[in-house]
Amino acid sequence: MINIVKKYLEINQFSDLKSSFEDLFLSHPNYPSVFAITDSLDMLSIENVAMKVPKEQLLELPDSFLAIFNQDLVLVSKTEKNIVVDIEKGENKILTIDDFSKDWNGIIVAIEPNETISSHGFKINSKWIKYGLPVIGLLVLSIIYNKYSFSNLFQLIVSTVGLVCSIFIIQEKLGFKNHIVSKLCDINPNTSCDSVIKSDIGDINRWFSFSDLPLIFFGVNVLAIAIQPTDSSKIVGILSLFALPIIAYSFWLQKVQLKKWCILCLIVSSLIISQGVLWFFVEQPLDVTFPNFFSYLFSLILVPSIWVGIKPVLENKIKLENEITELKKFKRNYDVFNFLLKEIPVVKGFDLLEGLKFGNRNSEVSLTLLLSPSCGHCHKAFQDAFELVSKFPQKVFLNVLFNINPENNDNPYKVVVESLLAINNSNLGNMEEAISDWHIQKIGLEKWVAKWKIGDVPMRVNHQIEQQYNWCLENEFNYTPVKIVNGKLFPKEYEISELKYFLNDFSEDKEYSGINILVEA
Repeated sequence: MINIVKKYLEINQFSDLKSSFEDLFLSHPNYPSVFAITDSLDMLSIENVAMKVPKEQLLELPDSFLAIFNQDLVLVSKTEKNIVVDIEKGENKILTIDDFSKDWNGIIVAIEPNETISSHGFKINSKWIKYGLPVIGLLVLSIIYNKYSFSNLFQLIVSTVGLVCSIFIIQEKLGFKNHIVSKLCDINPNTSCDSVIKSDIGDINRWFSFSDLPLIFFGVNVLAIAIQPTDSSKIVGILSLFALPIIAYSFWLQKVQLKKWCILCLIVSSLIISQGVLWFFVEQPLDVTFPNFFSYLFSLILVPSIWVGIKPVLENKIKLENEITELKKFKRNYDVFNFLLKEIPVVKGFDLLEGLKFGNRNSEVSLTLLLSPSCGHCHKAFQDAFELVSKFPQKVFLNVLFNINPENNDNPYKVVVESLLAINNSNLGNMEEAISDWHIQKIGLEKWVAKWKIGDVPMRVNHQIEQQYNWCLENEFNYTPVKIVNGKLFPKEYEISELKYFLNDFSEDKEYSGINILVEA
């Protein structure tokens, strides 16, 4: 399901949000429902709609959309005469409009195309650059300082290609999904790299599995040839011939046991066979000298040793990421969040407190922060809240109050609160920049005062500071920041940035409350 949605995002120019969507979707408490898709899209501020439409209106729908077809989520590409259905496994079906309508339940999910596309070109994964450059550097130095025959260079190139394919195999084994590899592996119903690679049938022992062998074999080959091309190429050719029984066993597993073919495994097998064939028919008849085994033995010790050390780290990383995803599902459960909300001890007087206001006052989510200008944690609280309002201006309202002793004239930060409230009353247009300079830009007290300090402090401002401070005293809020959402204390177990997960839940609560009021009336 997730690959289908990611492909749909790519079609609509949201490629840069695919990883963010995946994280939100997999950790959603309602995963893998349609609601989890639309809610995740909402959190990414992607305009979307999920609805049931009459089948007669099929031709009026956008050229591409997500739909429930045969109880599965599919990507639909529409033409005037045909419907192309893209299912999760990468298989495409071309259907007539009538045939599609028979198994389509009318439910669609559609998104607005991205109109603000950044003008960047082809993006290369930074990890491939990070780990690939040392290998490329090694190969370039080897080619410069060693003499390569045609067969030596062929063995090096084939081993390098095999190493890349082996890395893709390991990625599939560990669960790192690659869109290109997934599309290649699921090219038809009889192929599935995932089924073959993740099968336990080929496990050798607790350190190595069948899928580790290509990585070790080609890794050793590349390093050995780079150190000593001539002798190592001979050894690679000989070992490739000896690997033929293993390749035959691999074919048997895929054909008989698993009944699925792994395209990556077939490519790797073909590369090994080509190396053996080259040595047997080209090199071996012309050169009968005994090769020097030192460089190959050195590589044979080094590469598996490194892999034995790296593999558990990668497996633990995957395990931890899966556990974190499960914990996120629990934490993103609205019932859990709602249960942790606490009542304010003394509510009286709260509605009389006048603070700095941001966003839509009629929104479903009203967030109040009680800050102190000298509190370092308040910087992050305000920045997270301000970013939330900026991203969801119609859904979140922010009210900033202050908890500072009005009688403590020795407090050098008192001027910040006085100036902010005065600017809010007299020059509202500058208020956002003023508070941002303090909590987000953090320009420092001296620069801030020089830029924003007002003259005489109005009586109204002093009265507000006193009211806000006394209200905090009544509630024993002797700390900052104090976070309040919709009249209740925000749970300490959550960050303000995580409030975005519950915006739709708050909306539903408000609608439900409104319905109850109408029923009671």
